[in-house]
Amino acid sequence: MSKFTKTGAITRRSMLKGSGTLALAGAMSALPSPFIRNAEAATLEIRALMWEPYVLPAMIAEFEAEHGVKFTTTFFDGNSEAYNKLKLGGTRDFDLAQADGFWSRLYSREGLIRDIDLSKISSMDNVFPAFTAPEYELLTEETSGAAIGVPFCWGGYGITYNADEVSEEEVSSLGVLFDAEKAGHLSASARFEENIALAAILVTARMGTQGDPRPDGKPFNPYVLTDAELDGVQALLIEQKGLLMTRYQDLGTLNNLMRSGIVWAAPEFSQVFRQLQQLKREGKRVPNIQHRLQAEEGGLGWIDSWMVTSGVEDSEKLEVCHRYLDTILRPEHMKAIADKAGTSTCVDIRDLSTEEERELFLMDRTAELKGLHMFDQPSSPEKWERVWSNMEAA
Repeated sequence: MSKFTKTGAITRRSMLKGSGTLALAGAMSALPSPFIRNAEAATLEIRALMWEPYVLPAMIAEFEAEHGVKFTTTFFDGNSEAYNKLKLGGTRDFDLAQADGFWSRLYSREGLIRDIDLSKISSMDNVFPAFTAPEYELLTEETSGAAIGVPFCWGGYGITYNADEVSEEEVSSLGVLFDAEKAGHLSASARFEENIALAAILVTARMGTQGDPRPDGKPFNPYVLTDAELDGVQALLIEQKGLLMTRYQDLGTLNNLMRSGIVWAAPEFSQVFRQLQQLKREGKRVPNIQHRLQAEEGGLGWIDSWMVTSGVEDSEKLEVCHRYLDTILRPEHMKAIADKAGTSTCVDIRDLSTEEERELFLMDRTAELKGLHMFDQPSSPEKWERVWSNMEAA
């Protein structure tokens, strides 16, 4: 989010270590009927737990003034941090929360969020079909099918590559990231979960186990692996270790390595692809950098969502939460999100975008979301940490 434009320590959602609370208070005004409050009553506060780059101060100020509320934000770096905040009584502290992938379903199972009424969110009409049920079901409750969130932004953890050195056929497989013939010209991030999950997709494809009965009885998920599959992942990561030029800690490093031509292929969130494409359009000397969103074996992806916490029981506050979701999903606001955060949006903003923006932000490639495995919690964090430690020690 500025995860897509800034450099610094790699995190799932931000290049900045953003944490803390920001209050953006606007002018007081009465809520439209039927929610007319006594002028002397305390200002209604809407508290959001969210990723910092998604804050639009001007929009929030207008929302506050229109609805006579105060909007307060608390930031987090990753899903685990947000989950812990909600788990430790956060449903009393937050009204709106963000998450991605399978995390929304986890929140729902544990009673941290509540169902929402999509009929009150007319802006959902602007969302690409690929991000709504039945195409995408992670924002529905598992048994009842009730809506538990709205889609917001999306992306993948695909392969950015130098098309002058790596062919389209080669990059069609995740095997390109483990190709001994490209030793010294490969890179990968320092984030262990994405590395293990991506390797797991390739390992299970080679083992032919993706279609086998899974440990949790559900369809294949690279975050839920058998011990034999994890052993295969560990062996593959140890093999890859000797092929990597480096594990990049920040996007600035990967940008420089790819721009210089040293690194030919690396998995990333497409930020570096966008940065280098933009430099090329500005006439700068840049290799022919392209991005493969999903390999033939599968890939990793994420959909950021907004949810209402189970702590929202008051009808007035619930109504305002619905109105906020309706407001933030308006195309003009999502275009501002794309410009500020540098991320692809689940809302169709093609009419507000240039042809270059449509290409850079994958606006015509939403169908490729099919087959991407959404980010999730490892089924056994201890085993995953052991695999990564063994790889580092090898």
